[in-house]
Amino acid sequence: MLNFISRNKLAILYGSSLAFLLLLLKWLEWRFIIMDHAFELYAGAIALIFTGLGIWLALKLSKPQKETVYIEVEVEVEKEIYIKEPVEFVMDEKELEKLGLSKRELEVLQLMAEGLSNQEIAERLFVSLHTIKTHSSKVLEKMDVKRRTQAIEKAKRLKIIQ
Repeated sequence: MLNFISRNKLAILYGSSLAFLLLLLKWLEWRFIIMDHAFELYAGAIALIFTGLGIWLALKLSKPQKETVYIEVEVEVEKEIYIKEPVEFVMDEKELEKLGLSKRELEVLQLMAEGLSNQEIAERLFVSLHTIKTHSSKVLEKMDVKRRTQAIEKAKRLKIIQ
């Protein structure tokens, strides 16, 4: 190995000098490119930084705030549940007077809101089916609606029923 280096000492010296000279020229060329195009390079760097920041921020904002975790449990567990105290319902008497609903029509409306059919309402109030149909049609007419669901929604909105 030592023999190889001593024999080719001149070639290694010339090769190393050429490599250093080439490196120096490339460094100077790069430096002139940077000087000539400094604004474009800075603008490009800023654009890349803000693009990356925008992507990161979009991913951060679009990620759900809470993760849902499902846990399989083999044993039965009792859990205490806190229920809010019910707010006391206060009927709006003024709206009831405006509509002109009788007590029986109001009662029929309340039972309709509970989801009972005309037949079930008749059985609960101990009256005929025809009487309930008459009361129902009067309720719809006085409330100026066409369907039971509309009557129930309007009555709840006006605070006539719960």
